[in-house]
Amino acid sequence: MSNKNVINLNRARKSRARTEKAAQGAENAVKFGRTKDQRALERRLDGKAKTQLDGHKIGDAPETPDT
Repeated sequence: MSNKNVINLNRARKSRARTEKAAQGAENAVKFGRTKDQRALERRLDGKAKTQLDGHKIGDAPETPDT
């Protein structure tokens, strides 16, 4: 009887689980992920909105001492 095909079942099980999880992650990235251009557009729009909002900001109220 040859011992060439003896494998650690725990290691094989964990390896298969890692492979399946990586495949599921890749599938989810395609399904739900955003492209680099989409992320850049969102950052640009967020920056523009923040700049516009800051431009309409009324100055801070003057501090009054508590009496």
